[in-house]
Amino acid sequence: MFDLEPGKLIVIAIVALIAIPSKDLPRVLRTLGQFSGKMRRMAAEFQGQFMEAMREAELDDLRKEVGEMRDAVKESVKLDGAFDPMAEARKQITGAIRGDAKPSKDEDAPIASSETQPSAARQDEDSGLPPDSSKKAAT
Repeated sequence: MFDLEPGKLIVIAIVALIAIPSKDLPRVLRTLGQFSGKMRRMAAEFQGQFMEAMREAELDDLRKEVGEMRDAVKESVKLDGAFDPMAEARKQITGAIRGDAKPSKDEDAPIASSETQPSAARQDEDSGLPPDSSKKAAT
């Protein structure tokens, strides 16, 4: 800042010893020390504030990046939620049980199990005959 080199400081010290009487020299040196201490504290405070501003700027950037990542993860979860392998398997199994070529669009429809079917209908399915023919064959 002031561009003081060691040679210049020595010249200033010699001039100060000649110009300042020996009686006032301790007081001048003490004042000079206090002034330099104040300057150092001010410089350190400025540097601290500058570093704090830099950290806040970096934190804002990091918060922005984290927010973007969070949004990307939420979007990927939404996309992954659209692909549910269990639902696909359920559709295929339901379609195979019902004998459909394609699985039904109504995934949540209850599947009629063999326990809920009437016994005559179960016999018809087991015999492989149409429902009316099994009754006629039994008579």
